[in-house]
Amino acid sequence: MNTASQIQLSEADTQILLDWAAQVTHSNESYFHKGQRLAKRLGAHYRADGLTEIGFWTPELAGEVIQTNRDIFLEVFTPLEAVDFSAPSQTIKCRRDCVELKQQGEFCWGVVAGMHPGTREQMGSLYWLRYCDRLQNEISIIRDVLAYSLPYGVFGPAELYDMDSLQGQRTDLAYFEAHSTPLDPDQAPWERPILDDANEVLPRVPAPLNILQVHLKTASPEGTLAGLTQVYQRLSEKIAAGEPLTAAEQNYVGYDALQLLPIEPTIEYRLEGDNRHHEFFAIAPNEAIETGEMACGLEVEVTLRKAKTQNWGYDVPILGSAATNPTILSSLRPDELVDFISTLHNFAEGPIQIIYDLVYGHADNQSLELLNNQYLKGPNMYGQDLNHQLPQVRAILLELQRRRINSGADGIRIDGGQDFRFFNPLSGRVEQDDAYLLAMSDVIQDIGDRQRLLFTIFEDGRPWPEEGWENSSTYRDLIELRPESYQWGPLIFAHNTPTIEGFWDYKWNRIIEVMFQGDRWITGCANHDTVRRGNQIDAQAAAINWHLGATLNEVILNAYDNPATTLWVYGFMPGLPMDFINSLMRAPWGFFRNTDELYGVKVAAEEVGFLDWQITPELFAKPWAFRHLKQLGFEDLDFLKRFMRALNEAMIVTDYDLQKTADLCQRCIGNPDGVCEVKPMQEIGESDHQAFLDHLTVPKLKTIAMAFMEDGHETCRVSHYLDRVDPAQTEFNLALREYRRAHPWLRENLQEGDRFNRLSNEEHTIFYGLRTEPLAEENDQTPEQIVMVTHMGGEPTTITLGDWLQLDLSEWRVAIATPGLDIGQTEDALKIFELKDSQGLVLERIFDE
Repeated sequence: MNTASQIQLSEADTQILLDWAAQVTHSNESYFHKGQRLAKRLGAHYRADGLTEIGFWTPELAGEVIQTNRDIFLEVFTPLEAVDFSAPSQTIKCRRDCVELKQQGEFCWGVVAGMHPGTREQMGSLYWLRYCDRLQNEISIIRDVLAYSLPYGVFGPAELYDMDSLQGQRTDLAYFEAHSTPLDPDQAPWERPILDDANEVLPRVPAPLNILQVHLKTASPEGTLAGLTQVYQRLSEKIAAGEPLTAAEQNYVGYDALQLLPIEPTIEYRLEGDNRHHEFFAIAPNEAIETGEMACGLEVEVTLRKAKTQNWGYDVPILGSAATNPTILSSLRPDELVDFISTLHNFAEGPIQIIYDLVYGHADNQSLELLNNQYLKGPNMYGQDLNHQLPQVRAILLELQRRRINSGADGIRIDGGQDFRFFNPLSGRVEQDDAYLLAMSDVIQDIGDRQRLLFTIFEDGRPWPEEGWENSSTYRDLIELRPESYQWGPLIFAHNTPTIEGFWDYKWNRIIEVMFQGDRWITGCANHDTVRRGNQIDAQAAAINWHLGATLNEVILNAYDNPATTLWVYGFMPGLPMDFINSLMRAPWGFFRNTDELYGVKVAAEEVGFLDWQITPELFAKPWAFRHLKQLGFEDLDFLKRFMRALNEAMIVTDYDLQKTADLCQRCIGNPDGVCEVKPMQEIGESDHQAFLDHLTVPKLKTIAMAFMEDGHETCRVSHYLDRVDPAQTEFNLALREYRRAHPWLRENLQEGDRFNRLSNEEHTIFYGLRTEPLAEENDQTPEQIVMVTHMGGEPTTITLGDWLQLDLSEWRVAIATPGLDIGQTEDALKIFELKDSQGLVLERIFDE
């Protein structure tokens, strides 16, 4: 069926755009600066006059000439009926229009009339570029790398969105008045620089005092931005009204900043063949579309499915990195992110900053299907290396970041800084691209009529992955180059495993570094990396600190939410502390994703330790827990553990050959008394589940892996564990956050005259020390002094702080102590007392009024 075409190219306006692009291309600027200017106008921009500017970088088509048998056109799908943003699946009618854009070198440009912008209330026109070569029988889709909205994922079309209206309606515009400067009103948006090259002109957002790390999909009952917005709206309302917070609610407050695990669109589940039966945007079979005809005004049927992708966030295809992952948008509207950020900026206790975790050091292999080959240099252990050295790619990646942070971020964490490397032909060596990393720190944010630079955290463990990197890395390379920035410190990297006996004693050299030069390090204990590493410890081979608990689950929960460690980090250690909401809530955590068809079994098998460390029989028995695996017949936790261990062993033995793995599993399970290469398989034996395991096939292995991933992801949702939260522990943690806020000087390094020592032997490890507030010489105030002692592991021991630090204990009082430690305030009580594993206290010196 044909409907009247309403979308067409505005020739005059397009020519103006082409003239501008030609002027930039032929200017005397560097290739990189030209690329930055051109990148700002790529994508789709809805204008105030109702027209839409369109730009695509298409180097793969630069040598193609539009001929009778070759077409390059913008394909637009405009919904002819209202879209239900909450519906899991729906089939709608769309009008399909085709518009020939103008080629100019490596770019396609156009100004189009008739496209509908998306808003909070309505779906906008959906678009991509289609290339048809009928001589070669080749039809391909070129997607908008710089799209603002991808409601149906990275393989669906982009949505035209009215970004000016979205920004103009945000409720936190007044917040941006601070630490910013006015924009030049006479400068066109596309002529404003992406980078603050001088690094002196614009103000930078000040660093927070502490950070809470959050994974959106598991941080609220709904697992969406709207869900977490409701959490913080309710908290703000209760605080404003003077209502007490529950123990679980206290875990969300007392933070200056929230750091979100990556919220960009991730990879999706794909098959090698036809994906229409499960992809999020599926066009019904249509001969005109399938043959690449430029049929305008064609009515087509499209099935829209709401994304249910689960991922920790780091598997990114780069395409769409300026947009928000639709799986965390309950409304599929970009407004949802702005609403969340505005809620934080307007929080009752004071503004809460938002920090984005940016992944530009690699791209998942799925990017090979989505990006032109100019973006990629070749394979690496994560997928593909990005070609940061190509000027246009470099400019586009920075423009992606600019559009991302313009949603309202206050800071950025740059993931995997050590991965930004390139071969320098002048030196003949592989070198770090520090210039690009510093440029990421200098991307200018424009919101409303204000602009500023963001607070920056670098995660950089160079010389990783060289052998011995844990000991040789300084974790200071970027701090040396950009002193106002922060880096992840050595105690918060993935190899932090406090469940191991004597761990803090083993890390003593790094601990001394943290205490005396860690003021620009992110500190803490629990985060998405460290807790996952905790799951990977082989409890049979490692020496576990059983003083932390009677079971592996108790050990890991108490290791990553440990009162003594938290007291040390917040009450004495320099730097910038970061906590992890899952650890505070005593909720499990692991790396789970349902996006794998090829590697799903491998990824699931590698998470086998999650069952040992994080899942108890009581948790497994919950009706909501492991529903998919139970439906497959895994009704017993012990059996599931044995099966997953066996699967992991088989994957290793067969070098990840799925067919051989299925055969080996079948043989071992079916013949428990026979010879088996993988010994753990023999332990499974016969069971009530044998019927399910009969005729184990590769598809069955993939089904099990998918069920394990989706069930594991659900078990990480923190709202399931509100009854686990100990009020005494949460009150203590919150009190420490407030204590550090009241004593901001604690973020500074230890100075001459300060003390930090350990008492360590085979039975216990004790940390203790004394700090004096650093004051300027002209300051006539009396500096504060504090003393700390913590039991970091082992048997109970006697503490005599007066002797160790030569203190007159009549001049000191207990400021804060770990839950359950009540020694009183008298001088005699402070002279000698006992500490058990995970206990500690902070003393303050009493000065005469």
